[in-house]
Amino acid sequence: MSFWFKAALCVLVVELLGNASGLVTLLSVDGWYDALRRPPGTPPDQVFGPVWLVVYAMMGLALALVWDCSADTGLKRRALRWFALQFGLNLLWTPVFFGLQRIDLAFFVILPLLFAIGMTIRAVGSLSRAAAVLLLPYLGWVAYASYLNAGFWILNR
Repeated sequence: MSFWFKAALCVLVVELLGNASGLVTLLSVDGWYDALRRPPGTPPDQVFGPVWLVVYAMMGLALALVWDCSADTGLKRRALRWFALQFGLNLLWTPVFFGLQRIDLAFFVILPLLFAIGMTIRAVGSLSRAAAVLLLPYLGWVAYASYLNAGFWILNR
């Protein structure tokens, strides 16, 4: 299987799952979310979709690079486990924050997510420097989202 086939498949799967999770947002943005007090630096709602589209594509490419590398099986398995864990937490955050409207619980999902992304970058970096670099904007975006989550929680208790 060629790298480009793996890349297309990984990007497609990550985009589909990530955006499916985001559908929960559409049901909450016009009501509950709009009524929340926003922390300083909260971007307009229209920013989130395009940013996640790019971030998910970069995640998919990073996953494909790990899948395609011919490194030690144990290192590869470790990197894939970290990737799966962080992606699972990523998919969980949106339904908790928007679906359940539990800003407090979402904060306790995003903190382990941030840690898991860091560990994923570390694990994939031992296999592919390019894969680790592709995940750095994701880490930055989730760090920013963590600030926003904390701000929403503090301002809307």
